[in-house]
Amino acid sequence: MLDETRQSIYSMQVRIASLLLYQNVLEQNAWEAYVKLLKSLANYALDGHENSSRRLSYLFAYGKWFREIAATGYNWRDYVILQILTSDNPFSQQAQTINLDLLPSSLIIAAKHDLQVLEELSLWGGDKLIDLIQSFGDRSVAWQLSASNMSKLSEAKRSLIIKFQTTDDWTQLLPELADYYRHSGTGIFTDYDAFRWSRGHLEGIAYPDLVQLSDLIGYESQRQTLYKNTEAFLAGYNALHVLLYGSRGTGKSSMVKSLMYAYRDRGLRLVEVAKHDLKDLPIIADILRKVPQKFIIFVDDLSFEEESEDYKALKVVLEGNLSAQSNNLLVYATSNRRHLLREYFSDRPSLRDLSDSKEVNPWDTMQEKLSLSDRFGLTLTFLQADQEIYLKIVHHLAKRAGIDLLDDDLNFRALQWATRNNGQSGRTAHQFIDFLQADLKV
Repeated sequence: MLDETRQSIYSMQVRIASLLLYQNVLEQNAWEAYVKLLKSLANYALDGHENSSRRLSYLFAYGKWFREIAATGYNWRDYVILQILTSDNPFSQQAQTINLDLLPSSLIIAAKHDLQVLEELSLWGGDKLIDLIQSFGDRSVAWQLSASNMSKLSEAKRSLIIKFQTTDDWTQLLPELADYYRHSGTGIFTDYDAFRWSRGHLEGIAYPDLVQLSDLIGYESQRQTLYKNTEAFLAGYNALHVLLYGSRGTGKSSMVKSLMYAYRDRGLRLVEVAKHDLKDLPIIADILRKVPQKFIIFVDDLSFEEESEDYKALKVVLEGNLSAQSNNLLVYATSNRRHLLREYFSDRPSLRDLSDSKEVNPWDTMQEKLSLSDRFGLTLTFLQADQEIYLKIVHHLAKRAGIDLLDDDLNFRALQWATRNNGQSGRTAHQFIDFLQADLKV
């Protein structure tokens, strides 16, 4: 019996080693724990019941694997399927831009081989492992992860997972898998909707600030223009880089964030880039042009003290250089200043400057400083909210927060708060409602 079990486990180990394209799944913690568990079980089956240290080894290995799988929120079979959907390998990379029937036959054969292997392995978890361990005489091991938490997955990902769950031969799903890669990408790009550029690489934002369209009160014209431009971008038409300029607290950043909630199922992704990282924009553009999704680079509170590498890098992305402009990338920036590069009165030439200045064409320099904002094809202006808009935002937020006050009382408190604090704006309204909600409960 033990010899038969050892041969069965060894067969699975060989199957894992035979993976051609999807070997990178083995780099995940849960897979590493799984491989070590199979090794521990094989060693115990080889030595027999007499070796108590071997028994402790596989029990510890099982516990390690159980914790790693439990941490993912999925059962073993669904976890294996998800690894297929996110794997970044030669097949998934080429399937994003090349039709399946045009891919090399060797690549398709390798992909089908790996799908067969992974399907077998997906059945060697949970109940299968419990039965095997219990055959060794250990009856205390229990498996409880029968359901997976898929609430945060995209509709496309959930739909394909269900197909894998209900199909006996995973190789039949190769066309659907290739289509998924083409529309959703691979690796980090299929795991997250929002990203930030940090320390020279993209990192996913697990809990993005999802602003819903219904939360945007006021500035309807600006919102319609921004959404129309974004829809043209998603439809493959020429769209424009956008500068959202105006008073502080008017919801410029929130309006950009709302796009992610509205269009993420259509492949839109947001990449947040800090001002001090703008020098890396050409690098970011080169990374993003290789994947199928549409990206908006979001730069908040944009301004420059003087011309710098950051300033020049932004100009390159907005207007291009010898490299062709990427058709899946736009820049949306917010700023409190219409002229993004700080300008001083001393920069403006007088008649004396024209005769005494060391610079022959000082007016050209001034125009250059004013020209960066012109490189954004679309500029949306956000003026300070008036009392009507401010109170409209307050009442919307109060209703959403479940605050039950008479209109006159709420208006009085809101206006009093605005006077004492930061003036009438969407940001002030949010701060007021947060305070009021806590104050009423306390």
